[in-house]
Amino acid sequence: MTVDPFPPAVEVRGDEATIEASFLAAKLGLSVDRLRVEMQRGIVYGVVERGIGEDAGRLRLTFRYRARTWTVVVEADGKLNEAPVRPT
Repeated sequence: MTVDPFPPAVEVRGDEATIEASFLAAKLGLSVDRLRVEMQRGIVYGVVERGIGEDAGRLRLTFRYRARTWTVVVEADGKLNEAPVRPT
């Protein structure tokens, strides 16, 4: 599934990726307030993987909350390709 949000919900600048809290909260089935609390507790966390070789220029972001996982690949052109939320 390709997502083309406006304004961009995920922004990549150099080595940093920023995701809009309301966008991520919705993907994980949380309110923004609950997302922030759970992030502070370390229960919501993310992993960033940078592509190499033929995947150079891509960035895969994976966010986990309890049994929920949401993954999005940021293509070199900035488009988002996401996988559906799934139990881990």
